[in-house]
Amino acid sequence: MQNGKPHIYKPFVEFFEEAPLHVMVFTYLGYGIGTLFGYLRDFMRNWGIEKCNAAVEREEQKDFVPLYQNFENFYTRNLYMRIRDNWNRPVCSAPGSLFDMLERVSDDYNWTFRYTGRIIKDVINMGSYNFLGMAARYDESMRTVKEVLEAYGVGVASTRHEMGTLDKHAELEDLVAKFLNVEAAMVFGMGFATNSMNIPALVGKGCLILSDELNHASLVLGARLSGATIRIFKHNNMQSLEKLLRDAVIYGQPRTRRAWKKILILVEGIYSMEGSIVRLPQIVALKKKYKAYLYIDEAHSIGSVGPTGRGVVEFFGMDPRDVDVYMGTFTKSFGSSGGYIAGRKDLVDYLRIHSHSAAYAVSMSPPIAEQIIRSMKLIMGLDGTTQGLQRVQQLAKNTRYFRQRLNEMGFIIYGNEESPVIPLLLYMPGKVAAFARHLLKRKIGVVVVGFPATPLAEARARFCISAAHTREQLDTVLEALDEMGDLLYLKYSRHRKSARPELYDETSFELED
Repeated sequence: MQNGKPHIYKPFVEFFEEAPLHVMVFTYLGYGIGTLFGYLRDFMRNWGIEKCNAAVEREEQKDFVPLYQNFENFYTRNLYMRIRDNWNRPVCSAPGSLFDMLERVSDDYNWTFRYTGRIIKDVINMGSYNFLGMAARYDESMRTVKEVLEAYGVGVASTRHEMGTLDKHAELEDLVAKFLNVEAAMVFGMGFATNSMNIPALVGKGCLILSDELNHASLVLGARLSGATIRIFKHNNMQSLEKLLRDAVIYGQPRTRRAWKKILILVEGIYSMEGSIVRLPQIVALKKKYKAYLYIDEAHSIGSVGPTGRGVVEFFGMDPRDVDVYMGTFTKSFGSSGGYIAGRKDLVDYLRIHSHSAAYAVSMSPPIAEQIIRSMKLIMGLDGTTQGLQRVQQLAKNTRYFRQRLNEMGFIIYGNEESPVIPLLLYMPGKVAAFARHLLKRKIGVVVVGFPATPLAEARARFCISAAHTREQLDTVLEALDEMGDLLYLKYSRHRKSARPELYDETSFELED
């Protein structure tokens, strides 16, 4: 129900296609061979046959418990170093649809880098999450940011609890609440800390957190710091979530069997490595049925989905009151930094006192706050133009076009058809490096991701579509991807859905109790 009237939800289309068996076999074989050579090289380093460039224990600490010798360090030493040149590339311009990059080379197999002094100009940016194109070079529309910089300076030099609450913060919080159609909001200087420092203020010992298995590291850290009991449900799987909710209500806390003080469901709007969108109507139905609380992280979805960019609640046409705690960041669609918590006024008032970030972290910089205000007013149309709405619509067009073309070419891509985050599966570690290197030679910048950010055998490239991308730029990238897919044999798709995200009968869930 929306405004007292029944609402019909749009079809929910997501793809998680399985790789052919031979691809998975060769992927694990590649990691296996890399591991064997890693052990061989470690043996040679231990005997002084090969120089060791990695961090090692000092001679006088040989009898201590090893600080560096673990599997992830082994992985970094022997596998990551081979392809390290594909990450941490130095950019020297604004992250618009095109950017400039400093050229660097390595003379010791990626252990160290040196700069050549050459700048690679006009690289097509397919990796920055600049969804609405707000992160751009200075122009006259940013004049208010310049004026705030001149009036307030750069830093605040205090926390929100002390001398760090400015009128700009109050203005921004009122605007965020209006944008989300909720009672109140509070802003923070760092998006990651918005989750990790506020979840412990909401739940603690004796509470239960039900967390999606693919939640962001900031949600995971916040849940662990809270001291609450954490249980994981399968990604976007309502059967798995309902079973945990039912067991929590029936059995209560371990040993004592007392009822949980709170049950908090943690989900994201758009999952940043999968490109999938939360099944919000079904989760809200379960939340109401079992009297739990819902905390939604809209870092990637705010500004990027919904008819006017107001996130997944608007995307599904739902009532904003259905979600208890809204969280989002200003780093994606707003071209700035920081995050917010929004919802009922009593929730926000509670966090103003108890939030670790409000008590111990420096306040948001005034020019940063003004950039968010400027961007949000543009999206809302409060600047007197329709540019913001046009950007939201252009992002949706670009997203559908790019996804459709990749599907037609035969690539395996994950996620919802409306999601501007588009993972393209590469699988094999050798192809991850070759893919990124070849595209950079064609002046296309991409983000490639592997273990431990993804499952071991699901390395991928993550494309982030922007409203700033022109059709010509997208066609240039698609043409290069088509050639790269043939060169590296990346077109694995057989258009068969994966059994990994277990599907269920959505009609069995009602929105009302």
